[in-house]
Amino acid sequence: MRVTRSGARPSRRTAAGVLLAALSLLFTPPSAAQAADRPERGEAHMGMGVVKHDGRSGAPGVSPLAVQTEGVDVSSHQGNVNWSALWNSGVKWSYVKATEGTYYKNPYFAQQYNGSYNVGMIRGAYHFATPNTTSGAAQANYFVDNGGGWSRDGKTLPGVLDIEWNPYGDQCYGLSQSAMVNWIRDFTNTYKARTGRDAVIYTATSWWTSCTGNYAGFGATNPLWVARYASSVGTLPAGWGFYTMWQYTSTGPIVGDHNRFDGAYDRLQALANG
Repeated sequence: MRVTRSGARPSRRTAAGVLLAALSLLFTPPSAAQAADRPERGEAHMGMGVVKHDGRSGAPGVSPLAVQTEGVDVSSHQGNVNWSALWNSGVKWSYVKATEGTYYKNPYFAQQYNGSYNVGMIRGAYHFATPNTTSGAAQANYFVDNGGGWSRDGKTLPGVLDIEWNPYGDQCYGLSQSAMVNWIRDFTNTYKARTGRDAVIYTATSWWTSCTGNYAGFGATNPLWVARYASSVGTLPAGWGFYTMWQYTSTGPIVGDHNRFDGAYDRLQALANG
């Protein structure tokens, strides 16, 4: 049996194998590479696509002409939240992810939803939409049945439809613009029938323009929560002349996602009371 000396050059066959392995990594199809970066189902959260698609361009200034009220949004990524620290820092309202699609419920929902309420915050729940999995009506019902309801207690905000880039595939979930509008309408109509409230719509202008054709039909009924990590909100989606809430950063203190309600605390209370 021939013994290869230590340090001898590898055989041609070995060298060819190494080269093929390197080439396979270099020319991995984009779809496979993207699939490796996708989160697990249920891990989506509000604003996760903003930096990737819209970037980040500075922190917002504080206007002396407008009173705004600080808020946060959380999901299972934050785990058990230190609500007392947030309250003491000036945060007065919060939204908590309750559901996603019709297949996921936030395991930290009780601590986050009740914990924010217990320190004095006005809070609400949000649903991460996956329009390619089930109908808008099915997801609205799942949301209401699992924490997304509303009560006139002065401390509960209307539910939020989080409709944004698909973290699991095609950014518009494979739907045409008209089909997306119909899906959103199916959700909001069902939510109102179940709760008596118009759902808040959370989105980004660029996504809304691409995936709904910048549809203007929800502005008269559904409050807008706009996402933009910049010094100003910029252009709003069609149909809305103003925003109700603005998610302005994902790198704020304690929990990351910080927001401003466009009004004083008493206006926030008015929104909670319907």
